[in-house]
Amino acid sequence: MQFYCANLNCLFNIVHSAGSSPPEDPIKCSSSNGNTNCTITNSIGTFPDRTTCRAAKAIFPRSEAELVSAVANATIERRKIKVTTRYSHSIPKLVCPDGEDGILISTKYLNRILEVDVPGLSMTVESGMTLRQVTEEAAMRGMALPYSPYWWGLTVGGMMATGAHGSSLWGAGSQLHDYVTHLRIVTPAEPSEGFAKVRTLENGDTEMDAVKVSLGVLGVISQVSLKLQPQFKRSVTFVTKSDWDLGDEAVRFGRQHEFGDLIWYPSQNKVVYRVDDRLSSNVSSAKGLNDFQGFRSTTSLLAAAIRYSEETQEFLGDVQGKCLNGILTTSTLKTFAYGYTNNGILFTGYPIIGDQNRIQASGSCLDSFEDARITICPWDHRVKGLFYHQTTFTVALSRVKDFIEDVQKIVALEPKSLCGLDLYNGILMRYVTYSSAYLGKQEDGLDFDITYYRSKDPLTPRLYGNILEEIEQMALFKYNALPHWGKNRNVAFRGVIGKYDKASEFLKVKQLYDPLGLFSSEWTDQILGLKDGLSIFKEGCALEGLCICSQDIHCSPGKRYFCRPGKYYQDARVCALQPNKLASKLE
Repeated sequence: MQFYCANLNCLFNIVHSAGSSPPEDPIKCSSSNGNTNCTITNSIGTFPDRTTCRAAKAIFPRSEAELVSAVANATIERRKIKVTTRYSHSIPKLVCPDGEDGILISTKYLNRILEVDVPGLSMTVESGMTLRQVTEEAAMRGMALPYSPYWWGLTVGGMMATGAHGSSLWGAGSQLHDYVTHLRIVTPAEPSEGFAKVRTLENGDTEMDAVKVSLGVLGVISQVSLKLQPQFKRSVTFVTKSDWDLGDEAVRFGRQHEFGDLIWYPSQNKVVYRVDDRLSSNVSSAKGLNDFQGFRSTTSLLAAAIRYSEETQEFLGDVQGKCLNGILTTSTLKTFAYGYTNNGILFTGYPIIGDQNRIQASGSCLDSFEDARITICPWDHRVKGLFYHQTTFTVALSRVKDFIEDVQKIVALEPKSLCGLDLYNGILMRYVTYSSAYLGKQEDGLDFDITYYRSKDPLTPRLYGNILEEIEQMALFKYNALPHWGKNRNVAFRGVIGKYDKASEFLKVKQLYDPLGLFSSEWTDQILGLKDGLSIFKEGCALEGLCICSQDIHCSPGKRYFCRPGKYYQDARVCALQPNKLASKLE
């Protein structure tokens, strides 16, 4: 995940002590028994189409046996089933069952270690175990999960369902599912099998490559065995350079540094290279810690003030204000090493050296007791704070240079157009490798993670929203980029299933495991190409990424935003601000 860190927020987090109200459970049930008449949301509290997802019942199994029973009962009743995790960080509607009669199965309490094999460097865990739990438990036994996403709050099952990843082109790459050696998944079954069955898979089984990245439509993963490595340390140094040669450097850099990634600030013509390499575990004086500011707690009052500031800039069209704030934000982050410290408290200089489990991910806002939301994780939707879109896609490494240079040409036409991204810490660029998973990466690539302002009013345009829409469409359609399954707006999933060579093999396993489609929904059928309706055409739909505009009404003509071709990528159709007649004459 890539999150916002506005200037005051960064400064505050540097000195703020630990604490905050932890995120609430994404499932809310209104009945007296607490598990019926429920709603489900994601971590930011809003799905791309802003609908409310409902379910008749929520179940919180505490063992595989209880999980089997839940699936069996739902199968008998022909109820739709959706699996949800502790913090529900997927932005699309993967957790929404159809209608209001469905059942939610939460893996919140399926969070135990089941087996540890230190000589064999493996650990078997339940699927609801969080990334933080996995990395810390492995470290206590002298082992390490070699690659992972950057946010502690993801679960093993959630990471697998969406293909979540960190950054690396080394070894088997940065995607957690490619380090799974064995798993158990509960699926519907025939009456003669008790209406539910546990399927056991291991590497080499043809169905394993379907289950590794499943979107949650094959069943409920109950147990996972992970291939680990001996504990090691990492050395991290951040280096800021001009982006003039980024096209070439981005291709080379990932081969040179095992854990390297990049943060790009296009409107500043700067890029930050994270020089991040493995060291031996016996390096002394190595207490480095990753405590990224965007994942620390902040006060709800400060979060509201920052949001109000950006809303005001958007309302006034204050592009220069955004650019100035962006420069201050990125400078502050640089000064304080993006939240990394040498000793767990202070940053004293590069390199920062620490154990793998202390460097690979962070999320200290989860280390908290309830304080009545005086302090919160910055994106907590219960207070007025962050509200954003995320556009995240992977461009094949063979085409990365051309894509970056095309983006630079767009920025050259509108130099201030991407200043707003600097308030959200720029464009995070992470390396990923080819995966045998049917819905995994099709070749080595570079993932571009773009987080940006979203209005509370779906009919309100964003400053330079047309530039972001043009980049989004150019990546997806000119460069055939693959969208991240757990992020993105509807537009990113148009025709996506046609980009996967073995999509038909995945659909065969889907039919085998769940012939009744109980784990499927209208949304998942749409992104898998089984049903139409992914694009939602209505007033303002292009502003929210629910459609690509073909008529002015899909934008906001009343506010002078009309459907127009892209400035550079002419095949794009974007919502662009047009000057009024008087302004045109004055110009």
